[in-house]
Amino acid sequence: EKLDNAKELLRRLTNHAPVETLARRREPAFKIRPGMPIGVKVTLRGKEAGDFIEKALAAKKRILSAKNFDKFGNVSFGIAEYIDFPGAKYDPSMGMYGFDVCVTLKRRGRRVAERKLKIAKIGKSHRITKEEAIEFLKSKFNAKIE
Repeated sequence: EKLDNAKELLRRLTNHAPVETLARRREPAFKIRPGMPIGVKVTLRGKEAGDFIEKALAAKKRILSAKNFDKFGNVSFGIAEYIDFPGAKYDPSMGMYGFDVCVTLKRRGRRVAERKLKIAKIGKSHRITKEEAIEFLKSKFNAKIE
């Protein structure tokens, strides 16, 4: 099963237990029903996230496009084959997989907008912009943005 292979791949790359993502609606063309597992994901925080981003950028030769950034400071890019990832070895039983890396940058105090009780809005000056996200990746991870 491809999903089990993808789960094992993420476990090897991150040393964390992956979580299955489930379909929310029917997609008859792909024979997908609500509640079916259709992908896997791992959430990393802190130093582990920084180390993973470092390796992921090394797989991309530290070059990202400005189109990889959205206006809220999120960054997403794809890695075509997992063997490009530093330290990953090819496993013939697994096959070839690519994966997406999605990075969400948040400032301190963001929880005010995300908590369940007493939700408050965050001002525009407190939000992370595209330019700030680009500058962060350039300074912290030595990334080149084209």
